[in-house]
Amino acid sequence: MVCGTTSGAGKSFLATALARWYARAGYRVAPFKAQNMSNNARVVDGGEIGSAQYFQALAAGCAPDVRMNPLLLKPETDLRSQVILLGERNDALGATEWRARSALVWPTISRCLEELLDEYDVVVIEGAGSPAEINLQASDVVNMRVAEFASAATLLISDIDRGGAFAHLYGTYQLLPPRQQALIRGFVLNKFRGDAGLLAPGPQQLEGLTGVPTLAVLPMWRGHGLPEEDGVFDAPAGGSGPRVVIVAYPQISNLDEFTPLARVAGIALRWGRDAAAVAAADVLILPGSKQVAADLAWLRRRGIAALIDAHARAGKPLLAICGGLQMLGAEVCDPHGVEGAAAGLGLLPYATEMQAKKRHHRGRYTLGATTGFWAPLAGVEFDAYEIRHGRTTPRADGGGAPPLVPVLAEDCGWQCGATLALYVHGMFECPAVLRALFGRDTPTLEDTLNGLADFVDSGFAPGALAGLLEAPPAPLR
Repeated sequence: MVCGTTSGAGKSFLATALARWYARAGYRVAPFKAQNMSNNARVVDGGEIGSAQYFQALAAGCAPDVRMNPLLLKPETDLRSQVILLGERNDALGATEWRARSALVWPTISRCLEELLDEYDVVVIEGAGSPAEINLQASDVVNMRVAEFASAATLLISDIDRGGAFAHLYGTYQLLPPRQQALIRGFVLNKFRGDAGLLAPGPQQLEGLTGVPTLAVLPMWRGHGLPEEDGVFDAPAGGSGPRVVIVAYPQISNLDEFTPLARVAGIALRWGRDAAAVAAADVLILPGSKQVAADLAWLRRRGIAALIDAHARAGKPLLAICGGLQMLGAEVCDPHGVEGAAAGLGLLPYATEMQAKKRHHRGRYTLGATTGFWAPLAGVEFDAYEIRHGRTTPRADGGGAPPLVPVLAEDCGWQCGATLALYVHGMFECPAVLRALFGRDTPTLEDTLNGLADFVDSGFAPGALAGLLEAPPAPLR
């Protein structure tokens, strides 16, 4: 198990790397995270799971399934999250108080973990936040309660670039009860910059205080290529090619699908959080949104809605995905109270109605006869996925707008002028799409996952990773 001293310490990164390392060593490997909080999700058999566990399954070489992330919380506001249990939305759990929810979900979580432990040689488990949140320990379903259930050899990782890593590791360890301290087999210092020799005697003193060795010092690696579990990733600094701007509204979702764009040489990729950034775009992207109505209001307050309109009317390339697609229409209706109704931007002649049942679909898609900037994508096949409540219907009269040309079957995508509106996520994860649009090859996902395994292989003490699969030595008496 990989636990962290804080959120963002590197748990997902390390768990993904370990999944590939153990898979390359010949083990049958599966990932597991009992509870994830993220608006980055992927479609698997049975519904949806957090993107991090999806990529960890690919790293492990196994088929992703809902048991690998049985509980997914998708934030809708600062005070409310949509609850996904075993891949499906569960409004009853969403209405349940946080601590009371733990007792209701633990039987499902423990059953999923038990099944995976029976089916695989190695299960790489990821924690959430910190295991030392003492206000939440009584209702814990994702950290040390899981480690105890699985008798998991546990690593504790800390981001040393933030400062205070030794204190974070020591304090986290000290706040655990002795039975849980006994599961901690090693500390990991992540994102280290500089001369590792300067760390001494810190790791030795820490081991003297806790009895736990520091098993790895992992250097800072910004360009590893793995999507961040959550949050806007760092865009590259340069690029003399087209200025590609992704509008970063507050409730942005599935933003991890754009990570491959950051690895395309030449393009100038930016996040658009203000009017100036959006106005500078050569290519503008409206990503998914967990709260379309709220994000439309944000676009209008910031003066960005008018700039999107001007960009489209100037004939500049605009890509709208899922929630972004819904924003471009005349209106978003919400008769079932899914997430709220709103007037759209009115740029494309269609309207969206939110359905009570969410659509999950993964498949192979082929774009039809696209034109203009998007013409190179015509006939390109790519794997992608849909996660949506919305159903969008073109207006019969067109509303006086330019022609709306279907480019994907089943009312799943259209082109109107230079604007391409698609319900599918993941297009940029296909190298053929990036090659067609930008004429550049990028590293494949397999390259990235193998690079992660090589990275931890060189960063951990010799024999440490294999040793984690062995029973710990008996304590001295």
